[in-house]
Amino acid sequence: MRKRVPALFFAVLAAVSLVSACGTSSEARTTEDGRTLIRYQGWASQVTYPELAADLGYFDKVALDWVGNTTSGPQDIQSAATGATDIGGAFNGAVVKLAAAGSPITSVISYYGSDKENFTGYYVLDNSPIRSARDLIGKKFGVNTLGAHHEFVAREWLAQQGLSNDEIAQVELTVVPPVNAEQALRQGQIDAVALFDIWRDEAVARGGVRPLFTDGDLFGAFSYGTYIVRDDFLARNRDAVADLTRGTARAIRWAQTTPRDQVIAKFKDIITRRGREGESADKADYWKSTGVAGPGGVVREQEIQLWVDWLVRNGEVESGKLAAKDLYTNEFNPYANGTYPENAGPDGKVIG
Repeated sequence: MRKRVPALFFAVLAAVSLVSACGTSSEARTTEDGRTLIRYQGWASQVTYPELAADLGYFDKVALDWVGNTTSGPQDIQSAATGATDIGGAFNGAVVKLAAAGSPITSVISYYGSDKENFTGYYVLDNSPIRSARDLIGKKFGVNTLGAHHEFVAREWLAQQGLSNDEIAQVELTVVPPVNAEQALRQGQIDAVALFDIWRDEAVARGGVRPLFTDGDLFGAFSYGTYIVRDDFLARNRDAVADLTRGTARAIRWAQTTPRDQVIAKFKDIITRRGREGESADKADYWKSTGVAGPGGVVREQEIQLWVDWLVRNGEVESGKLAAKDLYTNEFNPYANGTYPENAGPDGKVIG
């Protein structure tokens, strides 16, 4: 069976496109002091960069309206595309898929990626006979969700290692929740697994696993995901989107230029003070870096075009239908539009 994104995922994308075409509400609510309310989804026990920006006082014209937590990047951008929220973030391959399905969306800022400290590793057990991509043919490869970062990077690595599309289709990509991923590998339920963040660090600390590759091996320092807004929301709320992007860019830059222990302390403080049910601030201890390649989340065209080309090559997007330059804008990012120098800190002053 060819391991492509499930038909259900495409059905959801089609539904998103239909809802968008029929028109979603782009009229934003405002606070008593006139700020535009931005509806968004968070992540349990994590602080998003818009949330950090709000806490640091970097917004002038917007206020955040948390509507709950998301379960995945694809779900988050689908919520934004259908009008359930105003902003969503996901892996750029998922963003491109959503755009290809006809949803009018624009990426406005990069918010996560990979560097030497913050990366996804693809692991097997120490005693596993799997040493190469070809050894994975017919084996189960655990990823956190289909249609997102871990699947795309795994399949890209397999292709770069010389496997044909038919051979890649024989690698059984299996959804395993991150909290169960290490256990599934150690118990032999899967043969290889993508591990990141706290789950990677804990598995490596316990020993008995080794990496086949990391996403950094493929592209080096690279931003993998962007926040998107609907085009109709952007058209009617340009000042709000500009303020949201500008403040988030400054927050990312703050995290890029502030000592790690201070960033962790800030994250813990935010999580503790907001008091959401079932959250723990302990996970913040495992934060190492933003992973964002550009200063303040400036989007580089190649970070999106790479996945446009990938989807074309795999027959999932028609050649010539999409171009990265039409899917994103750096217009509102102060580190790209000339407001701040690229080597400035969150206050706009040159570092050093």
